[in-house]
Amino acid sequence: MKFLIDECLSLDLVEVAQGRGFGESSHVVWMGRAGWKDWQLKPFILEGDWTFVTRNSVDFRGSADSPGYSGQFADVPLHAGLVCINGPNGMTADYRSAHNVALRLAKGEASTEELRTAMIQYRSLFDDLAQVQTPGEIRVA
Repeated sequence: MKFLIDECLSLDLVEVAQGRGFGESSHVVWMGRAGWKDWQLKPFILEGDWTFVTRNSVDFRGSADSPGYSGQFADVPLHAGLVCINGPNGMTADYRSAHNVALRLAKGEASTEELRTAMIQYRSLFDDLAQVQTPGEIRVA
């Protein structure tokens, strides 16, 4: 399996995939496809037998109410795969920042203030993902 990471996601994800044994993985930008529209990427993804990783789930699989009935892959009976990483805006930045502090902590390099900030970022990320409206109130989507 090889992953093609969409330009809406971090280049760092390629390194994560490669580090986990998916050495052929790449990024849309590295493949010279930056700025390509979804419909332009579709044949490239299919011909290359890529598992596509994106935040644009609706564009590729259709709405959450009826996945597979619209979107770029609706007319494709079989493909290598589609990974949709959906979440609130800012999710990636908060996670990446807090995760970097966790890595620094493992090396004994993180300060108490950095740890405090990372905990706030993780809490904010959790609240966004769980859709916490006010402390103690959770809305299930």
